[in-house]
Amino acid sequence: MEEQGLAGEYGIRELCAEDAAPVLAAYLRNREHLAPYEPDRGDGYLTLEGQRAAVAERLDGIRAGQAASWVLTHGDDVVGRVNLSTIVRGIFRSASVGYWVDRDHVGRGLATAAVGYVCGAALDLGLHRLQAGTYPDNVGSQTVLLRNGFTLIGPAPAYLFIAGEWRDHLLYQRVLHDRPPVG
Repeated sequence: MEEQGLAGEYGIRELCAEDAAPVLAAYLRNREHLAPYEPDRGDGYLTLEGQRAAVAERLDGIRAGQAASWVLTHGDDVVGRVNLSTIVRGIFRSASVGYWVDRDHVGRGLATAAVGYVCGAALDLGLHRLQAGTYPDNVGSQTVLLRNGFTLIGPAPAYLFIAGEWRDHLLYQRVLHDRPPVG
């Protein structure tokens, strides 16, 4: 896969089947860091077979036009992910954005650069609007979204089942353009 420069010595490239092992290594390094933000996926998720299955499922979604996924890299290491999920076509032309950055690489502008990159990729995919949610106290993630032109929609009580409970979120959106849908 072709890698693009992202921020300093960081890169971004599309997720591929060979990423199962480096993504697993990143999840294992960041298990505690990501735990408050991740759904319970069971013990098998954090195994090589679990990541091969998760990556294969994501690649199936990409081929079906329902998702897009990238890995953030630092040398040979995966240090984050950014995803477009729930891609809807037709008159809606929308997707949800999700992302995370390795605990040892937070605060370097990587998430801001990755979300900016994905906003451009969403335009290339013909999307009109992106949505993202954050915990109400996740000021860092809210700052990433605001720096990328997202605006607050408002609170979404009990929005997602994360870390064993229904969690409130603040929803943000970015309208990418005002052109009519093509195709």
